[in-house]
Amino acid sequence: MLELFPFSRLAPRGPELRVYAIEYAEPPQFERDFPVFQDLGETIADVLAAAREFMQEDCACEIDAAWDLWQFDRDWQLAPASVTLMCFGPEFDNEAGDHLRIEFGPDSRYLPDPDIEGSARMSQSNLKSLVHLVHEIEITLDLERRQLWSESGENPVDLILQALDPSRVD
Repeated sequence: MLELFPFSRLAPRGPELRVYAIEYAEPPQFERDFPVFQDLGETIADVLAAAREFMQEDCACEIDAAWDLWQFDRDWQLAPASVTLMCFGPEFDNEAGDHLRIEFGPDSRYLPDPDIEGSARMSQSNLKSLVHLVHEIEITLDLERRQLWSESGENPVDLILQALDPSRVD
């Protein structure tokens, strides 16, 4: 998953790795910040080597990082957006029972805001980046299932369709 993820080239800091044992109630067994990417392949190899040293069947690995998305701050600009990539060992206390997870951040990054000019086009670009990454992961890794959920708990597809057509009411 790390080799497929499009890490930000604009972020002021590199990824941060944390490894937890047994459950999240325990403090991290290991934490390390990595430098801003100079050589992407080398940094990913360093992150993987550090994680493998601590990963066991009952551990979880989290990487806080960023990827570049269109964001509005007085004007549209490509900027780093935080994301968390996670890998769960089969014996780690994980409520969803998944093995890999990516938390892409707030829904608002991917849904148009009718009050902001150009929002539909920029949100569509961000959403295309998300869908492209999910597709690349799906065809590269042997996934049993995938699940997309939103912070609001609503069906993400319904949120997207409603944002594109506000008159749509199910």
